[in-house]
Amino acid sequence: MNTPQDSSLGREVDYPRQYDASLLFPIPRAGARAEIGLDGELPFVGEDRWHAYELGWLDARGKPCVATATIRVPAASPNLIESKSLKLYLNSLNSSRFNRPEAVRERIATDLSACAGADVAIEFGLPPMLPAPGQSIDHLDVDIDCYGPPDPGYLLADGGGEVAETLHSALLKSNCPVTGQPDWASVSIRYRGPRIDREGLLRYLVSYRDHAEFHEQCVERIFNELLQCCRPTQLEVEARYTRRGGLDINPRRATPGFGASPAIRDLRQ
Repeated sequence: MNTPQDSSLGREVDYPRQYDASLLFPIPRAGARAEIGLDGELPFVGEDRWHAYELGWLDARGKPCVATATIRVPAASPNLIESKSLKLYLNSLNSSRFNRPEAVRERIATDLSACAGADVAIEFGLPPMLPAPGQSIDHLDVDIDCYGPPDPGYLLADGGGEVAETLHSALLKSNCPVTGQPDWASVSIRYRGPRIDREGLLRYLVSYRDHAEFHEQCVERIFNELLQCCRPTQLEVEARYTRRGGLDINPRRATPGFGASPAIRDLRQ
């Protein structure tokens, strides 16, 4: 089985002592997408961008090497890669010898591609840490009393002229669907179309606070509900989640043809 409950999440797992690609756990995307009406052609393109801060291995003579890395899993892949399994897999490389760093990169790319069911790209290094672009909506003076389930009824857009803007909030929180542990993120919404009501948008994002869903699935839900309720002609949603176990994830979804924003790391990452 490949359900979240079958993964290593919430279980005590021994530290891996040797390389083991079987530690990687794929979770099919189709089920969660069908729940929000995405059971046909996807309305978005994008990727799940992982930042790895604790990558290590041994060189050919046994000397430890360390690096950081950026991993890109395409949103069109049939599977997402469960986060704890990715952490355990990367840890399994710590005692493995490689003749050159490029061999490490190739090994990881091959194994993650097999897990995701599509080509996964990996490069050493991380994007720059920069303030979020656009305007924050977190200063808005609003009353909020809905913390779940996510309520798209808050999403409104006026019928006036088209605008192009980027809005962001550091108040996105959801919970792991297996362990119940909190997941914290900043979310950026870049769009062109009818002006989105900012107070409603903030209330909507806060309504994820008690919601249990994987990071990737939350971003796809936000994207789809913004697209359905506010009718932008172009839309990009990216959530930059805080680090856990030496990894953070940054799912990004955008309408086809809407150029991607530059990859950055959030100040909390």
